[in-house]
Amino acid sequence: MTNTTIIPAAERKLKNRVGVGLAIRNTCTLAYRALLKMSKNPEIFVDFVVLPVMFTLLFTFLFGGAISGNISRYLPIVIPGVLLMSSFTNCTTAGSKLREDVDKGTTSRFKSMPIARIAPLAGSLIADLVRYVMGGTTVFVTGYILGYRPEAGIPAVIFSILFMMFIAWGLSWIFAFISLCTKTISTASAIGVLVMFPLVFLSNAFVPVETMPSGLQYFVLHINLLSRVVIAVRQLLTYSAIGADFWFALFGALVILVVFIPLTLIAYKRKA
Repeated sequence: MTNTTIIPAAERKLKNRVGVGLAIRNTCTLAYRALLKMSKNPEIFVDFVVLPVMFTLLFTFLFGGAISGNISRYLPIVIPGVLLMSSFTNCTTAGSKLREDVDKGTTSRFKSMPIARIAPLAGSLIADLVRYVMGGTTVFVTGYILGYRPEAGIPAVIFSILFMMFIAWGLSWIFAFISLCTKTISTASAIGVLVMFPLVFLSNAFVPVETMPSGLQYFVLHINLLSRVVIAVRQLLTYSAIGADFWFALFGALVILVVFIPLTLIAYKRKA
């Protein structure tokens, strides 16, 4: 027979922090929760299934003949652009979903649990990676139906989706921070739209830069990070090449993560 010693509460060594391993497990658990929540809301599939198809068909048949003479020559231009727009649309909605949990009091309940403070935030944004992959796959499947055949083959397509997924994940931290700093979900959504459309359309995603005014060309090529992303994806799909634009875009995404992960975590703690 063994004796069990009960340590008085005053003598227990309590920790107000969790280890890295437990934090990772907490994050994975809450990412799984976000995926289950996503599967029970079919309307959310509009963002990464219906919209990519609609964007691809709209821009291809609207601009294809005017810009490239025919659809087949325009597809290598528009597919990377639609991939960017689809990913950008999905990452703008990431902040709205996070803010919804805050407003409903779900995050306050998480805060009272013995879990890593970053787990609810990181879990939600990690679950969004599935949305980025599905959205990118939808874009390429639609392009294939229209006749698009990347010269670099399937490996370049997969790598392009993963590259865009990482870029979008980095940008999603910006929109998560914005959503936590605004008063309502509608305000956060409005800011996301106001940021998304100018940056996407003032880039080389859908039209050649040569047709733009000189001042706008400078902004598109040297200031707008999204133009670098589009060029990098086009080089991957056409030549299977990784150029300077790829590394520039990757470095930009890393800088965003370094800056906005701590800022978002601070805003999340204050809001929750």
